[in-house]
Amino acid sequence: MAETVEKIKLLKSSPDLSTATYQIHDESHTIGNSLRWMLMKNPKVEFCGYSVPHPSENVINVRIQMYDNVSSLDALISALDELDKVCETVEDGYLASLREGKFERWVERT
Repeated sequence: MAETVEKIKLLKSSPDLSTATYQIHDESHTIGNSLRWMLMKNPKVEFCGYSVPHPSENVINVRIQMYDNVSSLDALISALDELDKVCETVEDGYLASLREGKFERWVERT
């Protein structure tokens, strides 16, 4: 039977979660950089960075430090929600553009 792995795991933190490192399973630089960008838009975030521990490991580690002892978990959840909204907006625009059919078509000639 396959072992289930938590999508997000808390690696280490301060007692109040104002500083924490989260490990996100089955993700890469794509989500890491986007998530870091979204977290840094939050004025309560003092620092955020991510790393890929090793190329053969399919995880990223996200480090978040907050101002004023605010919970980094709340900031992470909020950033993930906002990132989801951005992706939905881009997808909606893309699908609308496809439905309009106003795009260049390439015909391969043999």
